[in-house]
Amino acid sequence: MFGRRRPHLLVAAAVCVVLMLVAAFGVRTFVARPFHIPSASMAPTVQPGDVVLVDRTARGTAERGELVVFDGRGYFEPTDEKGAGGALGGQFWLKRVIAIGGDRVTCCGADGRITVNGEPIEEPYLAAGVAPSEITFDLEVPEGRMFVLGDNRADSTDSRHLLGAPGGGMIPVERVMGRADRVVWPLSRAGEL
Repeated sequence: MFGRRRPHLLVAAAVCVVLMLVAAFGVRTFVARPFHIPSASMAPTVQPGDVVLVDRTARGTAERGELVVFDGRGYFEPTDEKGAGGALGGQFWLKRVIAIGGDRVTCCGADGRITVNGEPIEEPYLAAGVAPSEITFDLEVPEGRMFVLGDNRADSTDSRHLLGAPGGGMIPVERVMGRADRVVWPLSRAGEL
């Protein structure tokens, strides 16, 4: 009697372990995924060493003002800045969406602010005294693309720097891996973005 129960318990335990692994993989792939931030390009909003949780249900979408992680291969290379993926070869980047397809984005207006479709944008996430951009630009974002900037404008490789590169520094929205919603580590900085 005991000999028959033991295999059933082992099989049940093995099935539970497999189901937990499949569930974890499913969550990481389709629901949420953590990313380690190796650079200061998004400071002060996100600091080097932070771990952000990315909402994978928002993949392939972008709205102005959102923080998104995207696959920058072929668009943000070659650069010497590490992406949000760091250990994943730097193929993933975390940036803020400033403009999307059909928007005209300009730097800078008479008041020194970036404008989107002629309207100055509010950027409360910039550190005090930091200019919205030292690089001037005036362009229309192609449909299906996004114009992205780091919050640390003095230390960020972003769309401004790659205007003459393949893709013009504007990333296809389909490359968005998800929206960064919150810092989960370190605990002292944990909270919504």
